[in-house]
Amino acid sequence: MELSSKTEGQVQIVAVLGTRIDAAVAIEFKDAMRAETANGPDLVILDLSAVDFIDSSGLGAIVAAMKHLAPQRRLALAGLTPTVDKVFKLTRMDSVFSLYPTLDDARNALVA
Repeated sequence: MELSSKTEGQVQIVAVLGTRIDAAVAIEFKDAMRAETANGPDLVILDLSAVDFIDSSGLGAIVAAMKHLAPQRRLALAGLTPTVDKVFKLTRMDSVFSLYPTLDDARNALVA
């Protein structure tokens, strides 16, 4: 699971470069997220704009990434494709995470 990461001021932006977060890559994703976010700003935005499929293992891996950051740091999600957004809504994970339609929307809402 390939991720890219950059820090912009007080925000770390981690982009998923693969199109799927499923059982086949969930553990790899979780480990990559831990490595990318080991140190850094208090706010992490996970850019999911390239992801067009996620299953329950993928959701679990994203929850694990959030728990890894908590309680001092937070994770917001941006760029959910319609299919991925539907999964978050069906599982009510949209009440657990801050979701933003685009990375720019997330930046504008979260960065003072």
